[in-house]
Amino acid sequence: MTDSKRRRRLTVVSALLGGVLVLSACSGGDDDGKGSGHPGGDSSQAQADDAAAKKASEAQITVSPKNGSTNASINNAAKVSVAKGTLTDVKLTSSDGDSVAGQISADKKSWAPSAQLERATAYKLTATAEDSAGRAAHENASFTTVSQSNSFIGNFTPEANSTVGVGMPVSINFDKAITDKAAVQKGITVSSSSGQEVVGHWFGGNRLDFRPKDYWKSGSTVTLKLALDGVEGAKGVYGVQQKTVTFKIGRNQVSFVDAKKKTMNVTQDGKVIKTIPISAGSPDNKTYEGQMVISEKFKETRMDGATVGFTDDDGKGEYDIKDVPHAMRLSSSGTFIHGNYWGGSGIFGSVNTSHGCVGLQDAKGANDPDTPAAWFYNHSLTGDVVVVQNTGDKTVQPDNGLNGWNLSWQDWVAGSAA
Repeated sequence: MTDSKRRRRLTVVSALLGGVLVLSACSGGDDDGKGSGHPGGDSSQAQADDAAAKKASEAQITVSPKNGSTNASINNAAKVSVAKGTLTDVKLTSSDGDSVAGQISADKKSWAPSAQLERATAYKLTATAEDSAGRAAHENASFTTVSQSNSFIGNFTPEANSTVGVGMPVSINFDKAITDKAAVQKGITVSSSSGQEVVGHWFGGNRLDFRPKDYWKSGSTVTLKLALDGVEGAKGVYGVQQKTVTFKIGRNQVSFVDAKKKTMNVTQDGKVIKTIPISAGSPDNKTYEGQMVISEKFKETRMDGATVGFTDDDGKGEYDIKDVPHAMRLSSSGTFIHGNYWGGSGIFGSVNTSHGCVGLQDAKGANDPDTPAAWFYNHSLTGDVVVVQNTGDKTVQPDNGLNGWNLSWQDWVAGSAA
């Protein structure tokens, strides 16, 4: 092969590699499965993206049952395995915050709980593994174990005894469709030490959220009482819960993302305490607008385009980043506000590049506390509100995540069965 032909061939290969990595962005703004939210970069960063991809962990974690599963086995459901690596940490906790004992196998290739799980209980599982080069990979999943066929339970958010932001609703997801909504809602009471009126709103037959007209008062205590034992929620299906839980409301923090200005103003009690440059969804993948509540926080997590409908011609995800730092979920369909270490520092405050997420400058490994993303993560609670403006996209649906604040109070009250 002549030198000129070799140079042309190398140029084509480089262009192809750069083109693939440009697609590693955040998912955008439709409710059709292509949701929103995952990381992205700028075409000018192709070479940097290529280097970052080569440094990604080869460890492949498999979690059973799959995220979002219901009626999982109480005996054989929770399992973790890893290929091309070894497990370093696995945690399984119930919705009450109780840890489930478990053990990593001697060869560090698998994990299983040491005891039987509880019936009709929501669990969260987090797993970390390393490849032979010591590079970390992460996986997270939530699931609910099987319940009796003639009973129903409500899995609730937030967790008991937690401290949350002023936007956190009480959200109850029932494991069976409720047909007698009035009877079930009558058996549930949500009250606040602030004296705010709290009203429930049904999203279909399986979800009932409670919130006040305005955000919770900071420093207040919210009490959830479930008096559902014996309540017939559907024909022949009775409640089994008799429980009271409380949680506390932290300081009032609301952050305002302006996609046009490419900045985020973080406010506490209405005063701006920090302004952070951001990069939102690109013109082709705009970020949802509206009031969004942080529902989950992950110091590091995996984001795979295939899970939100962004796939190539071979059906593979357009991106698959296993160590996205400081990620906080804003919608069920995949909108996150998260750290971005693969995009050049020049994009933040200058250009919107993602598939729909809000990106903040960060460092690989999530261990640099001085980055903007680390600061925001460390100063945020689940339940904090992020208001996204000037993206040109539609307002996020109120049931896409914990985002019922996008309904007027009149519409909210109209959805009550009480």
